[in-house]
Amino acid sequence: MTDFLLELRSEEIPARMQDKARVYLHADIETALHNAGLLTNGSEIVTFATPRRLAIIVPNLAIVTDAVSEETKGPKTSAPPQALEGFLRKTGLTQDQLVERDGVYFAVINKPGRKTADVLAEAIPAIIRAFSWPKSMRWGAASASTESLRWVRPLQGIVALLGVDVIACEVDSITSGRETMGHRFHHSDPISITNATTYAAQLRAAHVIVDQTERQAIVRAGAEQAAADAGLTLVADEALVAENAGLTEWPVPLLGRFDASFLAVPPEVIRLTAKLNQKYFMCTDAAGKLANAFVCTANIEAHDGGQAIIAGNERVLAARLSDAKFFYEQDLKTPLAVHAEKLGNIVFHEKLGTVADKVARVAKLARWLVESGVVKPLALTTRAPGEDPEPISSAQLGSASSAEHSAEVEALADMAEQAARLCKADLVTGMVGEFPELQGVMGGYYARAQGLPDAVADAIRDHYKPVGQGDDVPTAPVTVAVSLADKLDTLVGFFFADERPTGSRDPYALRRAALGVIELLTKNDLRLGLWETITRALARFTDAHCSPEMSDAASDAHRLSMRSVFETLPAFFADRLKVQQKEAGVRHDLIDAVFALGGEDDLVRLLARVKALQAFITTEDGANLLAGYKRAANILKQSSAPGGDPEPSGLSGQLGSASSAEHSGAESELLQALNAAEPQVDAALASEDFTQAMSVLATLRAPIDQFFADVMVNDPDPEIRAFRLGLLDRFRVAVHKVADFSKIEG
Repeated sequence: MTDFLLELRSEEIPARMQDKARVYLHADIETALHNAGLLTNGSEIVTFATPRRLAIIVPNLAIVTDAVSEETKGPKTSAPPQALEGFLRKTGLTQDQLVERDGVYFAVINKPGRKTADVLAEAIPAIIRAFSWPKSMRWGAASASTESLRWVRPLQGIVALLGVDVIACEVDSITSGRETMGHRFHHSDPISITNATTYAAQLRAAHVIVDQTERQAIVRAGAEQAAADAGLTLVADEALVAENAGLTEWPVPLLGRFDASFLAVPPEVIRLTAKLNQKYFMCTDAAGKLANAFVCTANIEAHDGGQAIIAGNERVLAARLSDAKFFYEQDLKTPLAVHAEKLGNIVFHEKLGTVADKVARVAKLARWLVESGVVKPLALTTRAPGEDPEPISSAQLGSASSAEHSAEVEALADMAEQAARLCKADLVTGMVGEFPELQGVMGGYYARAQGLPDAVADAIRDHYKPVGQGDDVPTAPVTVAVSLADKLDTLVGFFFADERPTGSRDPYALRRAALGVIELLTKNDLRLGLWETITRALARFTDAHCSPEMSDAASDAHRLSMRSVFETLPAFFADRLKVQQKEAGVRHDLIDAVFALGGEDDLVRLLARVKALQAFITTEDGANLLAGYKRAANILKQSSAPGGDPEPSGLSGQLGSASSAEHSGAESELLQALNAAEPQVDAALASEDFTQAMSVLATLRAPIDQFFADVMVNDPDPEIRAFRLGLLDRFRVAVHKVADFSKIEG
């Protein structure tokens, strides 16, 4: 047994490509070795990546492969001659060399063992030529031919060792060997690698740390220490740690400073400028505010302790921050309302008009969400800075006059509309043009600087939230109204334009928008009817797309588009809700059971019913009631006429034809239990006390169990049988008021 080492050295590999390259190399080598029967069980393949090399070490390979026997199934012995001739051509055998087994020909080819070095010498060039890079290039004189090697950057060397022996192979005039290069500045001489075991240590001696995990640890700890030495705290950023490790082979974190006057620029701008353009970490002071300090990662141990490197990075960052400050100050000179006038020049979507059109729709929908009572006023003036507002209590509302409450609603509606009309205005600003990631954020800063109410500025800043899983969900009413309106308009608009997600394709992030709506509704306990809301949102599109001159064909197509939205969008919300709740631990079959009732478009109420159902169905009473329901449903299905279950009124109505005294004790008890439970269930559902509704249903458990124990439902007497079937149907109808138990598993 011996170890195999392969290093592919090139010019700088982009940091963002290194991790996937390691995965691809691991998979390609593993496949080649597996196909040759060389992999040992439990062998831990290790991969490395630095800016200048991609490497893999496979331990404990056999020197020679085992002999193998490959068997290929052929045609039946009774097959036409043409089938046999084709199989012989494919295998290169003659008929007398085939093995006949159970009337079928088999080709059995015995392959002798091969030297592992020969297997690898054959595999390495093929892997290099077929390697998958997001982007690759050709170079030099050979690049004139399309047959030349493509690689991420010019490939410069191949180290291929099996034990201490070189595996001889060649790719585009690059011959394998044992020599590689160390650090570009610290070690200019070639290094002769002894074997896989010494590889990492020999490169470390040449100022190259090949293990990316170790480099990340050095970057992380070094940056934190540099900040701590200056009395500051590093702003954690694991993505930036990985990127800096991918840019260096010998990382040396260094702390630099920038002029404190730049702190007048919003901190998000400074952080993005430093991160995206320069790959710098930022620091905060003891108060948690952004400090005028950064940490860069050098790729060299400088003789002056890094002072020249720090000075150079400080100059570069100062130039970047000067540009950012200029954009910010220029943007502030123009009111957001004036910026918003330019939104008519930006196409939102060819079928849905401009961004200005979208803003107008969102503003009207946001106002309606407040005026309809979906989004209610909160005590906006009683919160501390950074604290979520507290809702107005029912006592406060009761003591306030109707006029005062109307004024609160009107004020909230005005702010929601104002925020909606300005929420996209920063898209045309210089700062967002430079940093698209800051859309919304910059609008909030500009709104606050221009004296707009804090609630409006906050709504402009946060109306894109929640953007993804784990993102903050807004709770301030103005923000909620604008965020909800924006997402609903996007969903209705793209469904109206027949631009729905298909499979894994979702170019307009509609699944994310639907999840955002669900998060907003459930987090804030908003009682919104989807049907009415879709109707309101669709009205804005019908106004824009309808005209008196519209042809009959166009009018019909328009109506079909509207109908399609009502048919598909609620179901789309249902699917997203299932995904979200499944991640929260809610069973999908319980969601199906509630959805199956139909007519429910209030997601908050629907989820409350689902959660109560989940709590109930896991109890002994719930499990037994489900078993009783399924037994009743099966009996009713078997006894129904062709075409489906019996109509509830057809059977249940017969219950009044006979006195309960004429029937058995079990029948009478079930009838009395149903008489008592039905009005209680109705009352509990009307008050949305779903837990109470489940508790009432639990009272039916004992009577239905006793009924099945004592009564033969399919009695020969048709009147008795009809009565008993009617009891079961009435039981089923009572249970169905809460959920369709036929959808529940178990």
